[in-house]
Amino acid sequence: MPAVPETSTPESRIVESLAAEPLAATFRTQRRADERIELLGAAMDLVRPEEVLHFIAGRVAARAKAVVANHNLHSLYLIRRSPEMRALYARAAIIEVDSTPLLAWARIVHGRGKAFHRCTYLDWRELFWSRAQSEGWRVYYLGGAPGVVEAASDSLKGRWPHLSLDGRNGYFTREEAPAVVAEIAVFRPDVLFVGMGMPLQEAWIERNYEALPPCVILPVGAAFDYEAGVQTPAPRWMGRMGLEWLFRLVRDPRRLFVRYCVEPWSLVGPALADLKSRASRRAARD
Repeated sequence: MPAVPETSTPESRIVESLAAEPLAATFRTQRRADERIELLGAAMDLVRPEEVLHFIAGRVAARAKAVVANHNLHSLYLIRRSPEMRALYARAAIIEVDSTPLLAWARIVHGRGKAFHRCTYLDWRELFWSRAQSEGWRVYYLGGAPGVVEAASDSLKGRWPHLSLDGRNGYFTREEAPAVVAEIAVFRPDVLFVGMGMPLQEAWIERNYEALPPCVILPVGAAFDYEAGVQTPAPRWMGRMGLEWLFRLVRDPRRLFVRYCVEPWSLVGPALADLKSRASRRAARD
């Protein structure tokens, strides 16, 4: 495990303080009091991509296990239907907000939530891979179709040639899961990406969490599909404007119509509850 650089910078001081704290408090001692919010019946954190990287670095330095999850409208629909997914979110140390519409709703309900709080793999991948190479992090990717991990690794190493990467595809049975976990343990990752799509990736992490080696675990969907060129990500300006869903819907309407045009209606009840809670808070202040 590489040592924290001796050069004193704000970032390195945060990493050092994270590593020095007791494991149960490594992130919470650094978070703002109003960082975690309740929105549409779920907890999530208003964090920047840089803060996510600080947290990952601290847990890697401490050789501690942690989950970094993310919420969007699809996940808010699924957690009401998947007990394993709910358990995984309850376990997560950070729950990123992966949705511009969710941030807009946070501003209405809580009066805060900036554009820079949108956090997903595509928002912090440049930061992550630069940090992974400079600090020698060992990264394992589990997911994708056969050949995706290899193609993505070749692409990433074209830009960061000294990365320590390994992985395998996500096509295996539940009975084969112990062998997959053993393979991951042999590699001894600092960071484990699981990209099987929601809710399969969250359920797999939850079922196998205790057996996994100490590392930072992130469900990342199609991350390596993007790196391998198998899928085309929406331009980041569309993400910033809250239109990434439209880009994806136009490209794959048959698969995504229900997700983007039907599922959000299930959140009307939680949205009304949010407005009622906001009104109660305002009445209490007056």
